[in-house]
Amino acid sequence: MVSLETPVCEFDQPVVPFSLTGVDGEVWTVEKCRGDKGLLVMFICNHCPYVKAIRERLIRDTRELMDYGINSVAIMSNDPTEYEEDSFENMQRIAQQYNYPFPYLFDESQQVAKNFGAVCTPDFFGYNAKLALQYRGRLDASKKTTAADNVKRDLFDAMKQIAQTGHGPKQQIPSMGCSIKWK
Repeated sequence: MVSLETPVCEFDQPVVPFSLTGVDGEVWTVEKCRGDKGLLVMFICNHCPYVKAIRERLIRDTRELMDYGINSVAIMSNDPTEYEEDSFENMQRIAQQYNYPFPYLFDESQQVAKNFGAVCTPDFFGYNAKLALQYRGRLDASKKTTAADNVKRDLFDAMKQIAQTGHGPKQQIPSMGCSIKWK
């Protein structure tokens, strides 16, 4: 398993359009996912220990961000032939088991991940109301294990700032995770 860090935020890059099927059977687009104040696009998967370490916090933070007009969407781009835990059926099971408050989409062709420049799971892209990129950093100090309860909520604080001002923080700490499993 290769661990990678995300590149730095390229401020004001426009969101990448997508049309992907969710675990609910619906087809989701950027317009269908976005909130009034912005959109958080997350590349996650089921098997990654980095994602497992933050899952509960991710659910908590995305629920709270809705109160600020920020909606979230999760995209799974790994090749499930190599990682059965990331199959569409297991995506459905995990989304239901954890009651994901966001659409969980399957990027079967992996083209959406490539278009975004996603490199790992988790990889976060935070957009403002104009759908201009303002955040490309970590959730918090968690790595393969969950950080202490009192750590700074980097992603939540950044997205709250974006909702309130339209701009993300200038200083951002990259997310770290498992490499996307390309075909």
